[in-house]
Amino acid sequence: MTAEEKNSFFKYEIANYLQYLDKIRGLSKNTTLSYKRDLEKFGSFLLKEKISTYEEINSDTCSRWIGDLYLNEIDAKSIQRHISSLKGFFSFLIKNNIVINSPMSNIVSPKATKKLPNVLSPEEIEILVSFSPKSTQDFRDIAIIELIYSSGLRVSEATNVKLDDFEDNRNFLRVLGKGSKTRLVPVGHYANDAISAWLEKRNLIHSKSKYLFLNLRGKKISTRSVQERIRKISVIQGLPPVNPHMLRHSFATHLLESSGDLRSIQELLGHSSLSTTQIYTKLDYQHLMSVYEKAHPRALSDD
Repeated sequence: MTAEEKNSFFKYEIANYLQYLDKIRGLSKNTTLSYKRDLEKFGSFLLKEKISTYEEINSDTCSRWIGDLYLNEIDAKSIQRHISSLKGFFSFLIKNNIVINSPMSNIVSPKATKKLPNVLSPEEIEILVSFSPKSTQDFRDIAIIELIYSSGLRVSEATNVKLDDFEDNRNFLRVLGKGSKTRLVPVGHYANDAISAWLEKRNLIHSKSKYLFLNLRGKKISTRSVQERIRKISVIQGLPPVNPHMLRHSFATHLLESSGDLRSIQELLGHSSLSTTQIYTKLDYQHLMSVYEKAHPRALSDD
């Protein structure tokens, strides 16, 4: 029997597990494919180690596999996902009486370094929207940019804004966020004016759609289209490529720099946990250090 044939025990259970994730758990296709790739990597590692039974897999085996991932320069966040995939797989095997214990039970995931989000300065925001709109698309795009930055919206939240979601002469917007949670956010003067200008052009499309932002066919604009349009505009305006989430990050960072009120920013962003919002305190700290180094006569050495 070849090594490949001996390893078939693992491939068979992977197929069962993926079917369970798809049919019973109802996970998305992309998530299921991620599990598949992670588990197949482990299967290839078992083949290399000449392991052909579950009894031979122990915590040392799993530790060596994780070490192998590091050697292949897999980052900590991806390794976290690999470990989660394997833990879930062995939990499935235990439930189906294929193994008694999980060799992953004592394996601890590495801590992934949190990457600070990219933000634009207020001056860069000004550059981004400082072009004279000519086409219907231009008026719509300025309104989208202004609204995302003004109210700290996710791109999906912006594309889902309906005409009747506004309150108090469009000074406030009801947003349906993650987990179907609704929040009320303010709409700034510039965003309000940009929306008014867009609505005049929108009326010419003669669409019966309930959504605020439409494509030229009168349908709700997609998140991908918004991403592509903002990226294109930023490059034309001489900026590095900008994505919608950078506008949301900029909204939070600029508010924190001005107010220091993290709890209010949490509410405006629709974060369920304050710990998620605290990433912006690090950005604010970086800003303060930059100001300090520029302003204080003895902040930097003469070297």
